[in-house]
Amino acid sequence: MSNETKQNDVTRIFMIITWASAAVAVVATIAFFAWWAMKDRIEFGDDKFDQVAWITASGTVDKTCHRGDMAYDLQQNVLQAGITREAATSLLGRPSWEEAGQMEYDLGSCMHVIHGLRLFFNENNQLTHSRIVQH
Repeated sequence: MSNETKQNDVTRIFMIITWASAAVAVVATIAFFAWWAMKDRIEFGDDKFDQVAWITASGTVDKTCHRGDMAYDLQQNVLQAGITREAATSLLGRPSWEEAGQMEYDLGSCMHVIHGLRLFFNENNQLTHSRIVQH
């Protein structure tokens, strides 16, 4: 085998490895961002919000994520931007933590991490957005 043939074989192998690595990186990136977009729904389930169950929820040995299963539905379908802080408190009960412009409700230990549903309000005490946070 000539040196030129050996060099072509090495170049061809290098190109195959490069393209395979690029393909794996693209697939991994797409999988990561797909998971990221759906992680709250995957992690917190899709139980419908139930006001009584929400307000009376408490952690047990069997269910440490006592409000987590309702959080996604609450965030996506119930809490609409523009509702007042008073309306949110009336709906959800007393928050676990609050300060000017924010309040948070404990979701429990979900996936071995303490989570909360944090609500953000503007200067007129109207909901701007909510976010599930980790502690």
